[in-house]
Amino acid sequence: MADLFELSVSRVFKASPETVWRAFTRHGTEWFTPRPWTTPQVDYDLRPGGRADIVMQSPEGERHEYRGVVLEVIPERRIVTTGAMTEGWIPQPGEMNFVRIDTFEPEGDGTRYTARARHWDDKAMQTHAEMGFEPGWGAAADQLGEVAERLAAQEATS
Repeated sequence: MADLFELSVSRVFKASPETVWRAFTRHGTEWFTPRPWTTPQVDYDLRPGGRADIVMQSPEGERHEYRGVVLEVIPERRIVTTGAMTEGWIPQPGEMNFVRIDTFEPEGDGTRYTARARHWDDKAMQTHAEMGFEPGWGAAADQLGEVAERLAAQEATS
């Protein structure tokens, strides 16, 4: 098997895969970008070929727009997206394009969430790592866990 040029982060949350999925797909503005950055917009059309558009903003107001496409959806288990193209299968140039794979697997009484970034080559993977992949995606995963566990606590008291 060829090298996947993959970076990943993984966490276990005290929430069901269904709840983590809901936190991921419906509450992205609360967790997607590591604080103190914010995520004013998350727009997913959860079907192959659908939108995967996100706007991230620095505390100073600098905005980064990510326009991508959904490649695969297995509800409550897996979402695959890429910025290599946009909705309508329109290719986009970019040295930092990669395939993002988010999985939600039952583990004990909770969920193992894993976010993977598969790059086209070693250079792109190393660039992403040097940009702070581990701390950045790790912080976002922790924030996702906070949202999921809050939702799980709300469900338990309902």
